[in-house]
Amino acid sequence: MDDANQIEVPPSFLAVYTDPRTRRLTERPATVRVRYELCEDLAQLLVERASAALGDRGAGEREVLAGMRQALHAEGSPVLAAEATWVTRRLAELLQWEDPGPDTDPSAAA
Repeated sequence: MDDANQIEVPPSFLAVYTDPRTRRLTERPATVRVRYELCEDLAQLLVERASAALGDRGAGEREVLAGMRQALHAEGSPVLAAEATWVTRRLAELLQWEDPGPDTDPSAAA
């Protein structure tokens, strides 16, 4: 990534934009950085909502994360499908919950 910017995009997010065959970014580094900032901010914002959902509904961690993932996959979401999965996994990490895994199909996690 560009040295002029101090935000370091983690490998887990770079993987979202890396072609597995060529191991090169599929978007410009500046675009990846902007998308990362959006996704990281979104994950941080969802921490309180996910915690509240865990207590209010009596749902388990997996169910809460599945619901978040499903909402992030919905039409009109500001994130792409692969980004939605990253946000959900990052949310689990922030909450110190079990990683829901890379499954991108929200109906499979529900």
